[in-house]
Amino acid sequence: MASAGERRTRFHGRVETGRSCDHPGCAGAGEFRAPAGRGPTFDGPGDWRWLCLDHVRAFNSGYNYFSGMSEEEIQSAHNPFAGWDRETRAFSTNGSPPPRWADFTDPLDAIGARFRSAPGQNQQRADGRVLSEGDRKYLRVLGLPVDADRRALRTRYAELVRKFHPDRNGGDRSHEQALQAVIEAYQALKARPVFA
Repeated sequence: MASAGERRTRFHGRVETGRSCDHPGCAGAGEFRAPAGRGPTFDGPGDWRWLCLDHVRAFNSGYNYFSGMSEEEIQSAHNPFAGWDRETRAFSTNGSPPPRWADFTDPLDAIGARFRSAPGQNQQRADGRVLSEGDRKYLRVLGLPVDADRRALRTRYAELVRKFHPDRNGGDRSHEQALQAVIEAYQALKARPVFA
């Protein structure tokens, strides 16, 4: 069972202000804030009333965001594209140029490093077939270049199985993980259309 102190602070949004509830005639602690209301110059929340738990619950149950709005304003607020009717500088059609890479400062090289690739990572095959990152990883496990064909795949697989298999190493099982990685890579690559 929760202690009285734990029950007292379990409500999200409770702030111990030391103020009393702003509801007329209530002497409870004003620990929950609520918007003061919409006036003729309403521009979002800013003025707050501090209410006790019972009065903030009553306020929330009767709060209507759309009160005081015209029919057109309500329809505009319900529009799923509300706020998207203004063009940003990058997508503007009024002739202003989009931002240039030189406009950005990147002291930690966070943007540039993302677009630089590791050596050989984006190397293309001579036949133009596309390799996934997983295919490239499996080729690295087998120690093959990206241009390897099915025959090179089979030959390299046979070499590595002979090298790592315990029967070829006098029962030494220290290379089992490497053998499993080689078998997994071969099984995955031989099924790919690139090596058909």
